[in-house]
Amino acid sequence: MDEHQDPEGTTQSGKDNLKDAAGDLKEAAKTKVEDFRQAAGQKADALREAAQSKAQELRGTAESAWSDASSQAKSWQAEGEAFVRDNPSKAVLIALGVGLLLGSLLRK
Repeated sequence: MDEHQDPEGTTQSGKDNLKDAAGDLKEAAKTKVEDFRQAAGQKADALREAAQSKAQELRGTAESAWSDASSQAKSWQAEGEAFVRDNPSKAVLIALGVGLLLGSLLRK
């Protein structure tokens, strides 16, 4: 019967309950936001590690390809130099023919 006799007290009690519920909701929201932030951070870390691993793998592959290409170019250079030393007249005639061919193609 106190509630019916004191409407202001009941209103104040309802406001207090509403404030408490709002505070609880606010705390729950903060907790959820923090949980989400931590989960996002962990996912970002995992993705960063995967990307770094893949980048390292690709770097190794690129270095290997560069090394292979470099050694192949050196091999071709050595073979070319040996051909020129063994066949100097052929080398001069081939160079002359390539020069004439390129000159006639570029002139047109």
